[in-house]
Amino acid sequence: MSSSDRRPDPPYQRIVAEIRARILSGELRPGDRVPSIRQIAQRWGVAVATATRAVATLRDDGLVESRVGSGTVVSAHQAGKPPVGPAPAPRARRADVPRRALSRGRVLRTAIAIADVEGLDAVSMRRLAAELGVGPMSLYRHVANKDELVTQMVDEAFGEPDLPVPGPEGWRAKLELISREQWELCRRHLWLPRAISFTRPLLAPNMVAHTEWTLRALDGLGLPMTTRLREALTLHALVATVALSMADEAEAEQETGVTLDRWWLARRRHAGELLDGERFPLLATVPEETVSDLDGLFEYGLARHLDGFAALLAGQSGP
Repeated sequence: MSSSDRRPDPPYQRIVAEIRARILSGELRPGDRVPSIRQIAQRWGVAVATATRAVATLRDDGLVESRVGSGTVVSAHQAGKPPVGPAPAPRARRADVPRRALSRGRVLRTAIAIADVEGLDAVSMRRLAAELGVGPMSLYRHVANKDELVTQMVDEAFGEPDLPVPGPEGWRAKLELISREQWELCRRHLWLPRAISFTRPLLAPNMVAHTEWTLRALDGLGLPMTTRLREALTLHALVATVALSMADEAEAEQETGVTLDRWWLARRRHAGELLDGERFPLLATVPEETVSDLDGLFEYGLARHLDGFAALLAGQSGP
């Protein structure tokens, strides 16, 4: 076959080759950050799935590793080693280490651990198999595909809180409890809000149980079921909206290495110039930490929403 007849390498292989060359040449040193999945997608003009596969290949080759708070960095163990032949296969399990049984729970816990550190885009069947030390086909006995895997991950996460039955006295205390439980879930699993759809809901029993619990919290208030369901969805939307900002901030910090405090410090002078004049006198009086206090924003939004719901109930039972 002539060189003109050869098919070009898949895009992910070209990306892998370029980053591998930068690592092996010493341009990227151990501990240096490598481009994130989003940055690869933007820089090379490829889909997120392609960028995810490129990062997974580099990880399987032992060239990069994930670190909490740092993102994907050059591995200290493999950086600088010249390539020999084709890209190495995923590391084999040592013969003297007993193989742990592959269970649904272990698969889901591992997938969640990957998503917690690197985001949902980093979770693939190939990456998950490499992390577990098994062949990809072994996973299909437990999950049919990526979509089913994500559904089961969501279900596993929503099963973490132990919702009390019947719960605290009063509808408001109950709605505060369920909202704060979901807020803590989103704090632990930043990928969770992006995995949930309101128009095409996942059929995840543990997530459905949260909705059922909320509907039951509104028993005895004389509300039609349509209103009760909308209240349950609105509460969750409030949680998810603020949680998405929290997830975006964590992703920005991983990709740039710049914390929110450092980001604000770098812009303090510009912010001062903008607000010191007479154009925005009210904003100039707001404490800096108010903007970045997402816990405070969640609590404020929850309190004001429940105040409004209380007014709805009062109007319904009025004279």
